[in-house]
Amino acid sequence: MIADIEGGTRLRVFENRVLRRVFGPKRDELTGKWRKLHNEELIDLYSLPNIVRVVKSRRMRLAGHVARMGKGRSVHRVLVGKPEGKRPLGRPRRRWEDNIKMDLREVGGMETGWSWLKMGTDGGHL
Repeated sequence: MIADIEGGTRLRVFENRVLRRVFGPKRDELTGKWRKLHNEELIDLYSLPNIVRVVKSRRMRLAGHVARMGKGRSVHRVLVGKPEGKRPLGRPRRRWEDNIKMDLREVGGMETGWSWLKMGTDGGHL
């Protein structure tokens, strides 16, 4: 259901743990014993979208705001700029911009050659 990108599974597990705590145990009709709520029951009780979807939508909304900012703004420079100097050994860390690109690909709004920055400035809807 949820891809394991950027810790989405961990976040969903944490959300389910909190919801189990909030809604409490349920008494089984057949045995009369108390038991934990299953994931499907939690989804039925808590009708709001899951936390991973909320985080992704807010991240894309912020990307739209940043894309429309002027190039002189510090937020724009920090999020779009390239760091200077040497990087540590190993796999490069995932940048904020990489997360935006993955979210757009998942939604289906980004094709090859498109830039999230271009989408935000040309009036594209994120």
